[in-house]
Amino acid sequence: MRMLNNFCKEYRVYYEDTDSGGVVYYANYLKFLERARTDFIRSLNISQSEIIAKHNLAFVVKSCKVNFIKPAKLDDLLLVSVNIKNVGIASIAIYQEIFCDSKIISKAEIEIVFVDLKSFKPKKIEKSLRDILMSKVAI
Repeated sequence: MRMLNNFCKEYRVYYEDTDSGGVVYYANYLKFLERARTDFIRSLNISQSEIIAKHNLAFVVKSCKVNFIKPAKLDDLLLVSVNIKNVGIASIAIYQEIFCDSKIISKAEIEIVFVDLKSFKPKKIEKSLRDILMSKVAI
């Protein structure tokens, strides 16, 4: 199992995640990826709800590219990794992988942008937050 290892978290596949054949519906992989990114941010003691409440700013997905390699199925235990590739002035490039039984089943490249929630225009990531994120850039 290859991982750059900024962060990993396990998630169980529930019935609600699957289609009628017991296979994870393709759009639900995005939910597992999002949960892992949210848990990663929490692990850094960063409160997204506090950033929204105090500054009316938030991280939003600008783009994502997902490669589905093998299907996940009902009751599988998935390990989802989060690896920061780059931190820009207003954006973060993230590489994620999903594993099942130590085998990679999905890869994703996600670009997150920090935006003002009124205008939805990109905003500069505050220095203290940017420093925390920069310290996690995978080499």
